[in-house]
Amino acid sequence: MELANKKNLPNLKNDVEPPEKKEQSLIVKRLYKYRYFYLMLLPTIIFFVIFHYLPMLGIAYSFFDMGIFGDLEFIGLDNFQRLFETSDFWIAFKNTLILSLFNIFLNMVITVGFALLLNEIRVKIYKKFIQTMIYIPHFLSWVVVAAIFTLLLSENFGIVNAVIDKLGGEKVYFLVKEEWWRPIFLGILRWKDTGYATIIFLAALANINPDLYEAAEIDGAGKIKQAIHITLPSIMVVILTVLILEMAKVMNLFHSVFVFYNPLVYNVSDVLGTYTYRVGLLQGDYDYATAVGLFKSIITTILVLFTSYMSKRIRGESVI
Repeated sequence: MELANKKNLPNLKNDVEPPEKKEQSLIVKRLYKYRYFYLMLLPTIIFFVIFHYLPMLGIAYSFFDMGIFGDLEFIGLDNFQRLFETSDFWIAFKNTLILSLFNIFLNMVITVGFALLLNEIRVKIYKKFIQTMIYIPHFLSWVVVAAIFTLLLSENFGIVNAVIDKLGGEKVYFLVKEEWWRPIFLGILRWKDTGYATIIFLAALANINPDLYEAAEIDGAGKIKQAIHITLPSIMVVILTVLILEMAKVMNLFHSVFVFYNPLVYNVSDVLGTYTYRVGLLQGDYDYATAVGLFKSIITTILVLFTSYMSKRIRGESVI
């Protein structure tokens, strides 16, 4: 009888799988279950591999001197030494940081504030109308935006200068004046992107429990106190996430600057993106331009990691 019972007992050694095998089995089952979804994702993965990851092999050019006929000579860090000794590079680097950091600050303050104001509008038709009006600029190309504001700010034909002239002032061609270029550029950036950026914060505001506001009203808290003690803490994770995403784009200014800048305002408008384009494509100095691009990527990574570290110190958790 004992032998018969032993034969019927399950083999525990064979039935109990190691955790690694069990996890692999679950991954395989999940991949098979959602195979059609992964198949639809495949074109996007191929796109990123071809246009984002394979070009990274070109980083190697920053350590070589490329001759006229494409011949390469290894020069180590000479391109980076040249980079640090070039005054035009430091002007572009300074302008990139100034424009990007000011833009991020204005973006966070204006978009969060605008989302809070929109969230307080109770009449749906007014709310949708305002949202539509501020979203539209985002869908205009930078070429169209540049054409619009060049006409508006033109010294001879611009509406702004026409008003200044009527009021007895002196006409100003704003886009060729160093003291005017940065404020106008930052204002155009906010005009174009503020509406679209508020979508994220409006979605975050919609997820806040309304009972919190009712309790605050019962306790006598006004709208400002509710915003400080309920709204902002509730969407702080979203704010930090957006901040980190914006920090990842600090060094990537190009299109928006390219359509507005000109040689007369290089000292305040030339950024690393336009500097790399000018040195690499227009002057054919590909190895040096690659070194500038690599340096730009390293600085971006450092800024993102620093922002994530500060998020962990302030809130106790990292966003990435």
